[in-house]
Amino acid sequence: MRILIASDKFKGSATGSEVAAALADGIREITPDAVVDAAPVADGGEGTVDAAVASGFTPVTVSVTGPTGRPVDAAFAVRGEQAIIEMAAASGLDLLPNGEKDALAATSRGTGELIAAALDRGATSIVLGVGGSACTDGGAGMLQALGVALRTEDRPVRPGGAGLVDLVSADISGLDPRLDGVSFVLAADVDNPLLGDRGAAAVFAPQKGASADDVAVLEAGLSRLAEVVDVLPGVRPSATAPGAGAAGGVGYAALAVLGAVREAGIDVILRLISLDERIADADLVITGEGSLDDQSLGGKTPLGVSAAAARAGKPVVAVCGRTTLDAAQAASAGFGKVYALSDLEPEPAKSMANAVPLLREVGRAIAADLPALTAR
Repeated sequence: MRILIASDKFKGSATGSEVAAALADGIREITPDAVVDAAPVADGGEGTVDAAVASGFTPVTVSVTGPTGRPVDAAFAVRGEQAIIEMAAASGLDLLPNGEKDALAATSRGTGELIAAALDRGATSIVLGVGGSACTDGGAGMLQALGVALRTEDRPVRPGGAGLVDLVSADISGLDPRLDGVSFVLAADVDNPLLGDRGAAAVFAPQKGASADDVAVLEAGLSRLAEVVDVLPGVRPSATAPGAGAAGGVGYAALAVLGAVREAGIDVILRLISLDERIADADLVITGEGSLDDQSLGGKTPLGVSAAAARAGKPVVAVCGRTTLDAAQAASAGFGKVYALSDLEPEPAKSMANAVPLLREVGRAIAADLPALTAR
C-alpha cells in the first residue's frame, strides 16, 4: 500500500512536514508495511519554503528588514537557478513585534531584500509567494530595496502605505541590473485589483489593523503610487490587473515593474514538487489544512490536491483541525472522507495544542479504513 500525504500546515499547530510525519506514524502503527510519501504543500503563503525544501530545494537564511523596520532572519529556497521566496517570511503578520499591527507604516522592504539575496546566489527564475503580509505599501518597500527611487519633493518617501500619499516622483533607472532576464512568477490566489472596492486597501488592510480612516489613507497612497509608476518607460501598467491587490499591492509592483506572471499559488507549488508524478504511484492520497471550509473550496491546497488526484483516478481523503463542510460539499470536492481533529477533541485550544498526537490517532483511523477507502 502506497500512501501520499500532501497536506498544508495546520496554522498555529503543525507545519506541513509535522502533519505528514504524525499521520505517517499513526498509519504505520496499524499498517507497518505501508509506503508513505510525504509531500508538504502550500499555496504561496506561509509554508511555501518548507514545501520546497521538503522536495529537494536548499534553504538559505539571511537577515532582512522586517515589516516594522526591525531586522528579522528570513529563509528562501534555491535549486539550481530557481528560487522560491515566501513574502510572509520577511514581511508577514506573524513577524510583528508582540503582534502589534502597523497598517500605515508596515513595509515590504524585506521581501525585496530576499529577492536581492536570491540574485546573489545566481537565481534567474524566481517564484514570489505572497500571503500573510503585514503591509499595504503597493510593494514600494520591495522596489526600493531593489534600487527604485521613490521620492517626495525633497526626500525618499516614508516606509509604508501612508508615506505614498506624499510621493512625487519615481525613478527605476537604478533597478538592480541583475534583474534583466530574470523571470518572476507571482504565486497569488487572489485576483483583486490594486484600487477600489475590491482593492488592496479596502479588502485586506482591515485584516492588518487598518481603521476606516486608515483605509482611506492607504487607498490614496496606492492610487498615487500607480499614477506615478504607471507612466514610467519600461513599466507595464497593472493597477487593474488581476492579482495587483495581492499582499497589500506587492502584486502590483511585481506585475508592473518586475514583469511577473500571476499563477494560482497552489498550482505553482504542486508543479514544483512534482505532485502529479507522485500521485501516479499512490494508492491513496491524503491532503488537508487547519480549517476546511468555504474558503478551501475557492482553490486552496486541499482542492488543488483533490483535483490532481481526480485526474489520476486516485482516491483522496482530507484531514483538518475543523471543518464547516457538510457531506455533500465534501463529496463534491472529491473527498472520500474527512477526518477532523475536532471530532476527537472538540475544545479548539486543546485541539490546537495537541494536534500532533491527535494526527497520529487520525493516521491510525485512516489505516483501519484503508480497505474501504481504496476499494475500486
